[in-house]
Amino acid sequence: MSRVGKNPIPLPAGVQVDIKGNFVKVAGPKGELQRHLHAEMIIEAGDGELVVKRPSESKQHKSLHGLTRTLLANMVEGVSRGFARDLEMEGVEYKAELKGKTLVMSLGYSHQIRYNPMAGVTVEVPDPKKITVKGIDKQKVGQVAAEIRAFRPPEPYKGKGIRYKDEHVRRKAGKAAVGTGL
Repeated sequence: MSRVGKNPIPLPAGVQVDIKGNFVKVAGPKGELQRHLHAEMIIEAGDGELVVKRPSESKQHKSLHGLTRTLLANMVEGVSRGFARDLEMEGVEYKAELKGKTLVMSLGYSHQIRYNPMAGVTVEVPDPKKITVKGIDKQKVGQVAAEIRAFRPPEPYKGKGIRYKDEHVRRKAGKAAVGTGL
């Protein structure tokens, strides 16, 4: 058995699951998500939990077992609690602000960068050096955060750029430090 796939998914209060073949719809207090899963995976709704089973012990079914369970668990967590990804800006004059739903960033370029997040994802700017991406779909939240980070990824010499809150940027020594034997 897959160590991930065999675990049941507990359903919090207020979350409803509708299963029709390989189409799953999960609704909760934060919203509704729906997804087509692999047709051969067996999804059963029991008393307050979801269980994913595989039809055989083939390599493909083993790999799909854990994936299907994780996708369902992310849907349940998204509609009940939601997902958030925090970004930090490091650098002089790097700042962000929200104008309507558009994120406007000054990142050291000759122009400001305007970014409109995809539907279902909200962007918040609690302070000019911090950006928070929130939503119920984990994949969309991660994609929007990665797109924002890609405008100015952190560089290893001075550490300037946009980074995830928990990201560690490995710093390099510059030419002067290497030449003096430090």
